[in-house]
Amino acid sequence: MTDHAAATDDTPRVPGASLPRRVLGSPEHGTALEVSAVGLGGMSLTGAYGLTDPGEAEATVRRALDLGVTFFDTADVYGAGENERLLGRVLRSRRDDVVLATKFGFVHRDGREVDGRPDYVRQAIDASLGRLGLDHVDLFYLHRVDPQTPVEETVGALAELVEAGKILRIGLSEASASTIRRAHAVHPIAAVQSEYSLFHRGVEREVLPALRELGIGFVPFSPLGRGILTGTVVSNAFDAGDARAGHERYRGAAFESNRLLADRLAVLAARRGVSPAQLALAWVLAQGQDVVPIPGTRRAAHVEANVGAAAIDLTAQEVEEISRVVPSSEVAGARHPQAHLLEE
Repeated sequence: MTDHAAATDDTPRVPGASLPRRVLGSPEHGTALEVSAVGLGGMSLTGAYGLTDPGEAEATVRRALDLGVTFFDTADVYGAGENERLLGRVLRSRRDDVVLATKFGFVHRDGREVDGRPDYVRQAIDASLGRLGLDHVDLFYLHRVDPQTPVEETVGALAELVEAGKILRIGLSEASASTIRRAHAVHPIAAVQSEYSLFHRGVEREVLPALRELGIGFVPFSPLGRGILTGTVVSNAFDAGDARAGHERYRGAAFESNRLLADRLAVLAARRGVSPAQLALAWVLAQGQDVVPIPGTRRAAHVEANVGAAAIDLTAQEVEEISRVVPSSEVAGARHPQAHLLEE
């Protein structure tokens, strides 16, 4: 697959350890961001998948920094704002070493699931910066496209935030190819975040080709299928507050079927001498240098394993074999509650 150009002198850089770097966005469009090949998704740090310990969560973020992770992802709705506060506490002292992304848009009020109106865009960034304790973020995503507001209006407001220095780059999440094109025509988009893993490959049809045509980076969330591809989720008796309890893929016969599908990956991983999680991440990383997954975890040991996936070089034949042995067409159940899939 086509790779983006290497970073130029104008690309915001991060010093760091041996974890490989990749470039999101395009130097040509002034949107390039150099980041670690594997980022850290923050959602699970503040309770999305059950009870969490703040001390452990902070230790996990610090361990990621020690390992050379420079790309951190959060959102205003994660932990009702506590996620941004946590990442801000840990990352403020390392601000020049990291690329920090946050998201806005989910509101669940006044008959709206999402708010992309310009006034709310301005409110959202000020609120996020306040929680983070920062004067700017590197990447600001519209968390979901607002069906009641033309994306051109939302991106126009985001462009004003770029001019004001409150954000460096603009991103979208779970947007369709046509919406991405419309948004990019208003102001260059640096990155699009969508679910992508062996269990969900829908972006390959239209979204990824559009991103590569336009020079936009791709940031897969849930690259481990919300844990099931790790081979460690053997029961769907989830802790209180675990969002997976509401997902079809983790209930009843669908869960059992999907667990057996993940077992096939475990066989391939054992043959390769790596963990199933590492092989699943290596498969995502092999899709192109413009792809930067953000697996989430609340445990430092899992960060260590995830970072290790960047050292696994898969041949084209291995990528094809993994795709064939774990076909997304056999995954049972919807991947997410419909309200969160506005652009599918």
